[in-house]
Formats: sequence, C-alpha cells, structure tokens
Amino acid sequence: MQGRIVNNISNTYWIECQNGLYEAVARGKFKIEDIVPVVGDMVEIETIHEEKKEAVITKILPRRTYMKRPKIANVTKLIFVVSMKMPKPDLLLLDKQLAFAEFMKIPCVIVLNKQDLGKQEEIQWIQKIYTKLGYPVIITCANKQEGIKEVREVLKSEVSAFSGNSGVGKSTLLNAIFEENLTKEGIVSNKNKKGKNTTTAVQLYSLNENTYIADTPGFSTFDIYEIESKELYQYFKEFKEAEKNCKYVGCTHIKEKECGIKQALEEGRIAKPRYENYIKIYEDLKDKEEHKW
Repeated sequence: MQGRIVNNISNTYWIECQNGLYEAVARGKFKIEDIVPVVGDMVEIETIHEEKKEAVITKILPRRTYMKRPKIANVTKLIFVVSMKMPKPDLLLLDKQLAFAEFMKIPCVIVLNKQDLGKQEEIQWIQKIYTKLGYPVIITCANKQEGIKEVREVLKSEVSAFSGNSGVGKSTLLNAIFEENLTKEGIVSNKNKKGKNTTTAVQLYSLNENTYIADTPGFSTFDIYEIESKELYQYFKEFKEAEKNCKYVGCTHIKEKECGIKQALEEGRIAKPRYENYIKIYEDLKDKEEHKW
C-alpha cells in the first residue's frame, strides 16, 4: 500500500493512505542505506495491525524535490510570506528565498500579509518590484480573511510549503485557509517586534484531494549555502540576460567596470534593492566558502 508522510515526530511517521491514516515506523535498512523518510515522502508500507492502523515503511518512492532545511520532500510550490509590519518587511530574506526557489526549480508565490498595518505606498512598491519579475504577489490580511480566496486558488493540486520569518503570520494564514484553528498562532513580542515561533516541526495538512500545505518552523535566518557565490547571479531572474553584456569572464558584478548587470542597474532595468541584496548574499556566500575549513 502507498501513501504520503504527513507528520513525523521522532521515529514515528503518520502516513495518509486511501484506507485512512496509519502510524508507522521505518525499517532499519534505511539507516544502512543512509536515507531517512521525511514529511512529504511518498512511501510503501506494510500493515502490522489494521484495526490499530499500525504499519512499517518498506520503501521510499523517488522524490521530485528535497529540501534540507526544513526537511521536506516533493514540494511543488513555495509560498513566501512577508509581513508588512511587526515584523517589518524583510526583503533580504525574501530575495534569498527566491534565489533558493530558482535554484530548486520550484515555482513560488509571494504573499504580503498584514496589509492593514502597512503603508499602501510600500505595499505597492514591493508588489511592483516582484510582479515585474514575473512572481505572483498576493496581498492579504489573514485576520480579516482578505486575499485568502486568491491564496487558495494558487494552492490547488499542489504540495505547498509556507516560509517566512517568525511572526509574519504563516500559521494565521493556514487557519484562515482552512477556516479552523489548525495551529496555535504565533505571538509577536511588542518589546523586540520579533516573532516567537510556535511551529516546531514540519507538518503536512490536506486541504482537499491532491492539495497539501506544509507549515514549517519560522526562522530568522535562511541559509542557501548549496549555491556557489559565482553562480548566485543565475538565480536572480533579471540578472541572467544582463550578464551577457559583461566584458570579463568570471565577473562578480560588484567591483568590475563594464559590467552588464551594473549597466542594467543604472538604466533602471534592475531594481536597486534587489542589486543591494545580491551583494549582501554574494558576500555572505563568499565568506562561508573562504572559511569552509
């Protein structure tokens, strides 16, 4: 029998199958083969006790995608949630996430949440930057159910993972999408304006047939060290065409003269915040590469 892992705590897995939800353990051979089942995996199971819905995972089916942080398999869409206030919009994190999505070849959607708290000019400015690049941008206020219908539409027939800083409203969005209190909502401290994370493990929720949503732990950092610094520009969509006009091979697009990307920046074809974030991410990747050992 086949099913999908929807939850995992320690060495126990919950598998959603046509016959219902099974509680399972993984066979020891997976440790020998150096592969561990994760949430999102499609697996084959053998039933131990049908009445108690107990089983053993015997096989992990081939993965379409695999993310290491957080560990989740077979995601087909990434939903990046940005808060317009408390916490303030973190476009550096968003650009890291978008670069990662391009690297993983996973389509993504940007959700600008808490629109009632943000300034309309800033919301429109952010929306303009990213829609120009071809990324869908949905403006929401989860507490008031605003924009939720549009979010549900992009989730249809997908395995989607929500990602963003703690406190941006991922859990609140989930509750609004499902119209029930699936997750304990996060609390944002007025003292430091940073989110107190409430989601501690990856869990897959079934919205309807063939539609799943993963709530992932909130995080204040997002590492993309799988990407080499010299290849980073490839994952900034608007950089690839401009890079063809660089005079020198191996151009970092930072200090060199006659750089196609810097020329595009001057001509307004690349947004300044995106370029500035590229430099920050590039330097961070470069530093990690140089101090790897």
